[in-house]
Amino acid sequence: MIRFKLVEKMSDKGFRENRRVTIQEVAEETGINRMTLSRLINKRGCNSTTDNLNKLCEFFECDISEIVEYYPDGQVK
Repeated sequence: MIRFKLVEKMSDKGFRENRRVTIQEVAEETGINRMTLSRLINKRGCNSTTDNLNKLCEFFECDISEIVEYYPDGQVK
């Protein structure tokens, strides 16, 4: 299973910039629909396109491994 770490990345960015980063801001800056972001954050097993992953990496200025984690089925934390 793939786990998206968007909440952690939003928190890290907010801490670095001394402000609150919202889903709405991420949606506006990346062009990714707010509901898509919400599903990635809240729904297990949600999938995303590589285009969206690329946009998120650009927004957070990070590597893909900082956005997603892989867990073998049955070993989800």
